[in-house]
Amino acid sequence: MKEKDNISDYKYIYVDYVKYKTLLTKKFLNREKYEEKDPRQVRAFIPGTIKKIYVSQDKKIKAGDKLVILEAMKMKNIITSPLDGIVKNIHVKQGEIVAKNALIIELH
Repeated sequence: MKEKDNISDYKYIYVDYVKYKTLLTKKFLNREKYEEKDPRQVRAFIPGTIKKIYVSQDKKIKAGDKLVILEAMKMKNIITSPLDGIVKNIHVKQGEIVAKNALIIELH
């Protein structure tokens, strides 16, 4: 144990219902917090170009319906709806280049 370690620096964490006393690193404390993915927000899983949009705003869709074609590295990826719903908003246009995790479509 380092001399500068203070008893107040120790934190308790739980892993599989077991309580551990430990020091947390700055990297751990400054990490990006985990957020559960919202299935109503369809995001780009890789960077690429929107080649075709199959839906329009306020259109009813079912799980598995085609939403857009995302082209990356000369491969056309068909992005489908994860659930039944209504298209709330389309955040991209045909021909637009999107980054990884960019919001493409929102569903109700």
